[in-house]
Amino acid sequence: MLARNVRTRQGEIDVIAFDGRTLVFAEVKTRRAGARQRSIRPDQEPLPALRGRQRARLRRLAAAWLRRERGERPSAQDIRFDAIGVIVDGDGVLRGLDHIEAAW
Repeated sequence: MLARNVRTRQGEIDVIAFDGRTLVFAEVKTRRAGARQRSIRPDQEPLPALRGRQRARLRRLAAAWLRRERGERPSAQDIRFDAIGVIVDGDGVLRGLDHIEAAW
């Protein structure tokens, strides 16, 4: 992982990672189950909440970061946009994790 919670003028990038070949910009959506729940309802799933607006925003933020970090960033052959969905219970215990590579 290169960075977490990277701020640009236009907003924040949750995760930036590099595997030696691909530069990955990831949007993380977290949902918290109620205090007595171990899971969430299907309509509360985190990944469907990533709509076109968030996707376009992440692209803009990535472009701004790439311009800003031109001399400091690693040289990547590819760029990818991932989506990560996290579900935690009322005690903060991880109950679900979905990672979609190349989500858009």
